[in-house]
Amino acid sequence: MSMLSFVLTGMLILMTVGCIVPLVSRRRGGKLWDYPVLLSFGAAFAAGLLACLWVCLNGFAESDNVLSNLMELVLAAVGGGMFVFYPALLTLINLVSLFCLPRQGKWKKALRRFEWLTVLLGSLYSGMYALITEIDFGAQWQEQLYNSQIHQPIWSGGLPTVILLALTGVAGYLILELVPLGKLPPLAAVLSMSAMYLGMGECILWCVQMMGQGEWVLCVFPGNCVLIAAKTVRRELLRWRELERERAGAAPGTAGAEKVSAQGAPGGQAAGGADISAAGLQGVRSAGKFPLLRHILENALLWPLLALVLALPLLGILLCILMLFGQQPDALIKAWTETAQWTLSGRTAPPNLIYDEHYLCTVAAGGHERLVKPLRMGERHGHRVVVNRQLCIANAFEQLLEERTPAFHRRLRHFYDTCGLPVARLIRTKWAADAVYLMMKPLEWIFLAVLYLFDPRPEDRIAVQYLPRRQP
Repeated sequence: MSMLSFVLTGMLILMTVGCIVPLVSRRRGGKLWDYPVLLSFGAAFAAGLLACLWVCLNGFAESDNVLSNLMELVLAAVGGGMFVFYPALLTLINLVSLFCLPRQGKWKKALRRFEWLTVLLGSLYSGMYALITEIDFGAQWQEQLYNSQIHQPIWSGGLPTVILLALTGVAGYLILELVPLGKLPPLAAVLSMSAMYLGMGECILWCVQMMGQGEWVLCVFPGNCVLIAAKTVRRELLRWRELERERAGAAPGTAGAEKVSAQGAPGGQAAGGADISAAGLQGVRSAGKFPLLRHILENALLWPLLALVLALPLLGILLCILMLFGQQPDALIKAWTETAQWTLSGRTAPPNLIYDEHYLCTVAAGGHERLVKPLRMGERHGHRVVVNRQLCIANAFEQLLEERTPAFHRRLRHFYDTCGLPVARLIRTKWAADAVYLMMKPLEWIFLAVLYLFDPRPEDRIAVQYLPRRQP
């Protein structure tokens, strides 16, 4: 069983459980929405199944092997449900819950589970998609690329800055999410929001950068991170308001009043023995130093604005720390501008070289120069290509076969197109190209021997390969 089949089978089991468990709960007197996470998996599977049925209905009815097509249809539904509909469903949940936060405890827990699922699956799916794109995340803007390859969207020299700011945003979210608000100092809560603002800013910059190449798939996860961060800020404000109402509603001398008594003394008594009510405690606070700052920190409605103000000093502190470890002061800006082919790019990359999936042409363009020894630029099918001697010898040999034995050349070319091209498409690294170059060395010597046996001027034939055609 292949890895893809194993993954799809696991997802099928998960989605089947997501469909069955809510129905069993319903029959036992429960409600379908008692298991919101499993229900969401079932809904995604159902949406994928309906989409596959709609797409494949005509071709499916004409097939003889019904069982095989049923399995293909189910696996396609699982893939479509998990990789298309479920990310869309999570995005919709995060968007709706930003404006309609739940009041009941079970829905709050379910919402937190959806957030963790968003982070887990978003990281996994984004990594999987990045592996199959043409983006070379290790290629800086000045490096030569081939065919439809794209340079890195973030400059590798500024990557430590981007990573640190992202981790700062994650740390701010974890603090607000895991630490009870009643135990969190107000300034720590505000700084956590500032850290989240830095992370949100990076997510927005990433989305803007990706739109330069239309890579909107890589914008889904950062966009959800922005929604989760905004939702967390709003949720903390509502929690603080509820906490303030509980404190204001507590009478002096009761358990609620003990929470607001001076220095935590029970019965509302201070260290000197005097009774202090909530109103009296507020007067003591107003009489202390920095009453305006204390008022701002105790007013949760001002926290988002204060966090926005403190985000700039926090960013400056982080950049100073990075400078101590060798990062440039403007690394945050250069991380996005020292790139090419993207929205915020400030550089112009060299034009991509084109190769037509030929064994040796791929080697000449992609191998290490010290080994494959490129000679010059040539032209093939209207595109510029890098040419080395091995490529010229192979093409000259093919040209000789076409002239002397055209029927044998057609059969040989058909065999090569059938077997060689799929292998050539797998050559994506310089080391793989070097390996193919070495494996083709014996054939190169055979081709050269045939040329010297049957061509009166073999070196002239080799030298004119891939020369640009003169315009009439």
